[in-house]
Formats: sequence, structure tokens, C-alpha cells
Amino acid sequence: MADQDVAERVRTLRELIQYHNYHYYVLDQPEISDREYDALMRELRELEEAHPELVTPDSPTQRVGAAPQPEFGKVEHARPMTSLIDAFSVAEVRAWLGRVRRLLPDEVTLDFVVEPKIDGLAVALTYIDGVLVRGATRGDGRVGEDVTLNLRTIPTIPLRIPAARPDATAAPDAPARIEVRGEVYLPIPAFAALNREQEEKGERTFANPRNAAAGSLRQLDPRITASRPLRFFAYAIGDIQGHTVATQWEALHYLQALGFPINPDIAHFSDFEQVIAFCQAWMQKRDTLNYEVDGVVIKINDFATQERLGIVGNAPRWAVAFKFPAREEITLLRDVGVNVGRTGMLTPYAILEPVDIGGVTVSQASLHNYDDVARKDIRIGDYVVVKRAGDVIPQVVQPIVSRRTGTERAVQPPTHCPACGEPTVRPEGEVAIYCVNASCPGRLVRQIEYFASQGGMDIEGFGSRLAEIFVGKGLLRNVADFYRLTYDDLIQLEGFDETRTRNLLQAIAASKERPLWRLIAALGIRNVGGTVAQTLAQHLRSLDALMNASAEELQEIEGIGPTIAESIVSFFQLPRNREVIEALRAAGVRLSEEPKPTTTAAPLADKTFVITGTLPSMSREAAKELIEAHGGRVVGSVSAKTDFLLVGDDPGGTKYNKARTLGVPMIGEDDLRRMIAQGPAANPAPTAS
Repeated sequence: MADQDVAERVRTLRELIQYHNYHYYVLDQPEISDREYDALMRELRELEEAHPELVTPDSPTQRVGAAPQPEFGKVEHARPMTSLIDAFSVAEVRAWLGRVRRLLPDEVTLDFVVEPKIDGLAVALTYIDGVLVRGATRGDGRVGEDVTLNLRTIPTIPLRIPAARPDATAAPDAPARIEVRGEVYLPIPAFAALNREQEEKGERTFANPRNAAAGSLRQLDPRITASRPLRFFAYAIGDIQGHTVATQWEALHYLQALGFPINPDIAHFSDFEQVIAFCQAWMQKRDTLNYEVDGVVIKINDFATQERLGIVGNAPRWAVAFKFPAREEITLLRDVGVNVGRTGMLTPYAILEPVDIGGVTVSQASLHNYDDVARKDIRIGDYVVVKRAGDVIPQVVQPIVSRRTGTERAVQPPTHCPACGEPTVRPEGEVAIYCVNASCPGRLVRQIEYFASQGGMDIEGFGSRLAEIFVGKGLLRNVADFYRLTYDDLIQLEGFDETRTRNLLQAIAASKERPLWRLIAALGIRNVGGTVAQTLAQHLRSLDALMNASAEELQEIEGIGPTIAESIVSFFQLPRNREVIEALRAAGVRLSEEPKPTTTAAPLADKTFVITGTLPSMSREAAKELIEAHGGRVVGSVSAKTDFLLVGDDPGGTKYNKARTLGVPMIGEDDLRRMIAQGPAANPAPTAS
């Protein structure tokens, strides 16, 4: 393909992907399958890898890939991001309108835009000539933090505008400059899943979706932010050049035309009684949403009237937030139970005197972990405040100390697993307590379910209900027992006719040939999910190599830190876990990857690289992929075995200084490209020093 044709194809692919991103994430109206979308992305990545000069910051491939940042820079907002006046009753909302009326001439008529008040994190996005150049948090309203790299990972934030169609026939031209303000939030189902994941890892859980969104957006490593399904709604234009809008309603629909998601539940009223009715209806509707709202924002629609009313203190006179009441009740904590998770983590939960909260009867609530129980001094027999937020599991917020009688009992962390009786373990530096018995019946059902899931060995037709049945009947005592199941075992089960029996046996047999990374993920090692499993499989190539690797050797792999390394070593030190591996081997389950087709003809064959700093024209991830595509290997830390340190701007001191001490050659991006073109013998003539 000629260079001109390549450039045109790259442009077309970017517009197609942008179009499908908009329809999938913003409109929730996908027009192609995931497989077709992945094929477009794969083609674009391959073309950009072959022609790195065509990579641009607004390419869909560049959402993730930036190196972790040492800290966030400060951003001064051109116009302050103000707060809102709060009203907690209809009477207070009417009082706000009365104050507004007194400040305006009688002939001024008012209309209103009403928007659900999403409980998230306010941000400002700056676009120049249609390209996202900066994203910042609200901060104190005048100065925020530069979180551009993290905001780029959120799929509902367009990297280029307009974003609605590849041919742009249905969208206006991008203004010369625009600052778009909006809210980053975490959907409630995603929040619940994130907290479950945090609990499985033994890490602190988030109190609510807002804290989770804020914590996710303020990660110094953009890859962590990218792993969390944050979403964005635009709600205002902070500044604009090259276009004019006269009202809030017009501004919202202009943003929508440019490709920004706006809340579908915004409304426009000229009758204030309709505004009040809308707010009251939303109090009842809040539990039906998949995101948290803590009220409704009422804005005067006309911008000229807004300017006339101005700002008092740090809040505009032309808007008010009608806040909803908190959803909390007080009830008796009867007892504390223990759940055993698939990784063996023991999680306490509250057994409550049933209480109605927001129309739902609550009899159990989350206690997060035993450290949290001790910190809050929650005792069995306490009257406690229980909070319910949407579909999230209810939480015990705090005890009512003044109602204690002296008969309350402290909650003791378990020294032995309640399901199997084995001693519990608390890893150093973690808040979680674990049962490390791989055959513990308490964790077995979830472990079996996870092993067979799409993220694990992908055994089609086997879900949570079958996991309970098979474990309950003694057919599965560990994950290796899948491969001992016979026709006679299954055909006797209720609901299993000959067709279903043979289909499940075929699905189990097919899982033996799954890629190594799926098996690693399916084993349920703490802190090892799909992404980490793929990294381990890529570098170690066999389960035996993983089982026998030391923590130090594992940490030489980029992306594997001490916590993950210790989890892996601890898992394989247990005889029970090694017995399961041997049973999988005996059953014929694939325990290794096919060797990579590397030959001495590959220009970087057998060479080990470490990358530090910011490279001129590509991300570190792109550099890693480029090196590996030409036979090289990239590791995370410098050692005597390192062949080259690839150095960009602002290199990390640790890697740089260690390379100098060990005499490791340092090269720049141009040297790397020359080596690929001519081979390592081309004498890199290192330019980095």
C-alpha cells in the first residue's frame, strides 16, 4: 500500500472507530459487533506500528499508554468553577425563586433547565481546533489538577470533536476553542463490582461511587484509571471561541451535536410549578437509575439573565441545587456473619433487625473488613446507622454509642476459617484475612464458578447454579475435578438429558486447549486477573516456569510489583495447590504456550531492553510492542542482564543511575529504529547520556 493510501486508510479507520465509539458509549446504540470493532482497532494499531509517523494524540489507539506520572500539575481555570446554593425543601426552592424575582425587572420572563445532579467529580475539558488538549478537576474552583491523561481513557469523552459521524454531515464544525464542563461518575453496578474486586485483593473498599470515581481519576498511573469503567456527562460550556450560544438548553444540545454525552433526563420548563413537580418525581425515581444522584439542579435558561444576576460568594444566583434527603435508618445489629470468597478472603457482614430503607427491607449489610469494624468500634448488639444507596449493598455507617447498655460484644476477627477450620492468614500490609486452603468448601463454589467463567477457562454452559449443584453433590472438590467428570456423572442429574450432557463434556474437553493466560487467571491467585495473567504467560511461557519463579524474578517483569509477586509465590508454595496443578497436567490441560517464532534473523533477537522517560513520538507501551515485534524483550528494571536502556525525556533516576553504574548502553528512539532497520550490529552510537 502506498504511503498516501496508508494515511488515508488510517484517517478512515479513526473516523469509523470514533463513530462506533459514539454510538456504543454515548447513544447506547451499537451498529457493529464487538468482533468487528476489534478488527478495526487491530488494523489501525498495525498500520500505526508500521508507520509511527502517522500516530497522532487524538487517535483511538492513544487513549491508554502513557507512563505513570510523578504528580499532577496545577491548572488555573479561566473562569471559576463555582459551587451551588443548596435547598433542602420545596419551600427553600420557592424562596430562591423569590430572591431571583426581586433582582430582576418585572418584564423579564423566566424559563428553566432542570438537570439531575450526578454525584461524581466535576471536570473541565479544553479542546483547541477540535482536539482534546487538557482536562482538569474542579479543585477549589479556581485551581484544579491536570488529569488529562486519565480523562483520555474515559470512552465517553471524545478525543476529537465533532464525534457523531465520520462524514460530520450531522454535526457542526468544531469551534476554535471550547472548554466543556461536566461530571465524571462511576455507574452503580460498576461501583459494586469494583468494591468486590478491592475486597478480593485485600485492599480498601470505596465508601460510595463518588469516592470511587474521584479515587480512580486521581491515579498517577493512567492504566489504573483505564481499568475502571468511568463515564462522563457534559453539563455546561465554560468558555468558547468561534461560536455563540444564548441559553443553557441551546448549549446542552450544541454539546450533544459535537458528540458529548448529555444526561437524557434533562428537561426544559417555562412553568415553575412543573419544575417543582419534576423535582418531587425525581425523589421517587432515584433508585431506578444506574448512577447516583443527590438532587436536581435548577438553572435559569437565558445566559443574558444569568449574567445580570451574577455570582454571590462562590455560587451563582441563577442556579440552585434541590438536594434529596439521605437514605439512612437505625436498627439493631444482631450478629456478624462471615462470607468466604473464591480467593479465600473472609469478609464480615452485618445481620440486622429487618428495617425498611427507601421502600426496601434490609436485613443484611456490608461491614467491608475487620479493620473497618474496629475503626468504627461496631459491636454486636449495637444500634447502628445503615445507609442504602440505590442498588448498592447496604452499609453499616456507624454505631449509636449513646444507646449502648453494656451488653454489646466486640467483633473478633476469625483465627480459623468458619467453613473448613483451617487457620487464617493475614498478609503483611493488607487489611484482609484469608483462608489459604485451596479445597475449602466455603470458597469452592465461587472458585469453581470463576474457573469456568468467560474470564477463566470459558466452559460454555456452566454457571453459578451448576457450580452449587456440582459442589453440593461432591462431583467437584477442586477445579481439576472438571476433567474427571463422566457421562454417567452428569446424565443422572436433574435437567441433564443426553444432549446437554454431551455438550457440557465437549465444552470441558475444549477448555483443555485454552491459552496459558486463561488457566493462570482461572486459578484464582490473589491480585492476578486477566491482564496480569497475560503478562505472565507472555514472559514465562509455561505454568512450570511460573510455579518455580522467585518473587525477585517475577518483579523483573514490567507490571509485576512486590504484592503480586508475593501472592504468586505464596499460592504455589501450598502443597494443595501444586496437587491441583499436577491433576490438571495429568488430565491433559495445556500448561504452556507455543514457543515464539524468534530467529537470529529478528533484528532484536535475544536482546533485553528497559524503557525510561517520555519518548518523542510514541508511548512506552508502543515502544514495548515495537521491540517485542522484532524479537526483543522488555523488562521493568535494570540488571546486569539488560542489553540496552531506552531513554526518553525526564528519565527515572533509579533506572538511569543503575544503568550507568552497570555500564548498560543507553540509546534513544532514533537509535532503536536504526537497530531495527540494520540490526544490533549497526552500532547504536548511543545518543542518550
